Amino acid sequence: MKTIVHIDNSEFFRKVMKNFLVGEGFEVESFDNAEDAGMAVSGGQASLVITGLAFAGMDAEEFIRRTRENYAGPLVVISSSLDPGREAALRALGVKAAINKSGAWQDFLRTELAALK
Repeated sequence: MKTIVHIDNSEFFRKVMKNFLVGEGFEVESFDNAEDAGMAVSGGQASLVITGLAFAGMDAEEFIRRTRENYAGPLVVISSSLDPGREAALRALGVKAAINKSGAWQDFLRTELAALK
């Protein structure tokens, strides 16, 4: 079974995401801090990394830069604090997509998840 690593500071959103991803047939490792999430990603088991922009340990851009050192797979940002300038900067770091939490993130992820199956 494929594993997805999810990092977000919101316990509520981590639960929502985990329920969604498990329902789609994936294992999920959820984290609220960059250090633990980074160790999980560098362990090589992640098929997809989904990250928010606010969490403990380091800023999101630094987490993405460090993640890209060891992980070449898809990386998606889902956050409530996106703006067009930041979205462009995230894409420049190798983020596949940056989606607002209030948007259609589930529809986007269903397409991504289908490609992983």
